[in-house]
Amino acid sequence: MINETFVASDPKSAYEQAVKKYGESVELVSAKQVKHDDGKLRSEVVISVPKTLFMKKSFGDISMEKIESNDEEMFLEEIGELKAQLAQMKDGLLAENKLGSTAEEVKSLFMKKGISERWLDEIFTTLIGSSVIEDAPLLVSYLLEEIDELLNVTEEELSMPKVMMLVGPTGVGKTTTIAKLAARYAYLLDRPYKVALMNLDSYKVGAIEQLEHYADIMQIEHISVSSVAEFKEKLESLAEYDVVLVDTAGMSPYDTQKFIKTVEFVNSDIPKNIEVHLVLSATVKYEDMEDIYRNFSFLNPDSVIISKFDETKHLGTLLNFMLLYKLPMSYFSVGQEVPDDLLPASKEYLLEHFIGDVNEG
Repeated sequence: MINETFVASDPKSAYEQAVKKYGESVELVSAKQVKHDDGKLRSEVVISVPKTLFMKKSFGDISMEKIESNDEEMFLEEIGELKAQLAQMKDGLLAENKLGSTAEEVKSLFMKKGISERWLDEIFTTLIGSSVIEDAPLLVSYLLEEIDELLNVTEEELSMPKVMMLVGPTGVGKTTTIAKLAARYAYLLDRPYKVALMNLDSYKVGAIEQLEHYADIMQIEHISVSSVAEFKEKLESLAEYDVVLVDTAGMSPYDTQKFIKTVEFVNSDIPKNIEVHLVLSATVKYEDMEDIYRNFSFLNPDSVIISKFDETKHLGTLLNFMLLYKLPMSYFSVGQEVPDDLLPASKEYLLEHFIGDVNEG
């Protein structure tokens, strides 16, 4: 086993660096606060990893046979120390705001637009000493390319029959989004898909009537169910349908009773796989997004559908959330019109609107 030290301003950040490099299976050896030469306290986290994993992550596919066995331990220890010293130097530069005025201005702009300092510091750390960090247009372009690379989009896939369940907080627009999806699948694609709507929302007044109204207009099957047994029975009767869209009760992230009920439906024993799509509003502040995801995450959402794009010009908070949690996006709801205001998720669409906001800054 090889010990490696990670240095950051706090223990959590240092440990996250280790997990990012080696995965969740790292073995923690020690964690302590150390006063460095510049007089600042920083956190040092020491982890232990197998030699082969250390070599692979540090040097790629270099062969262990190229290193003399007698010198192997010393070599690896020296490399570990050098990497720790380099991390300390870079962390010190960030802590002392020694990125340079150009980088600080760009960093400040992106933070003002909603991108987290933590994510930006991770990128800037890799650029210290390069010419990119001294050229504002080039640095902005580099950051946008990094964002584009990290965003994750799920392609629209209808080759197999499926059940799509939309979940999310109250008022996020799940019912309207389901109507848009139903119209898209039934009338707007390469062929008409056989679509049914199912409603599990018995809490919200008028919820069933609203979805039933959309179903009547589109001449689509609509079913309302109130129990897991009935849910399974109705899904079996819809076996020949291409897509069954399921509307759920909107709920607060802290509404335990409704969460438990939704989990029962998701985990029910049915012949079709249930895709769970978390609907998030583009207008929600970052702290609420975190609470929503943290509480809905145990449903293992397959993707995120972003609603209410038309209600904000500022998408940095949403972008930051997607970068940190790396969730795949499937659709964007960009207005109230059914079915027109629904788009398959696109990196280009999101970045164009974000760049427009950055340019205004």
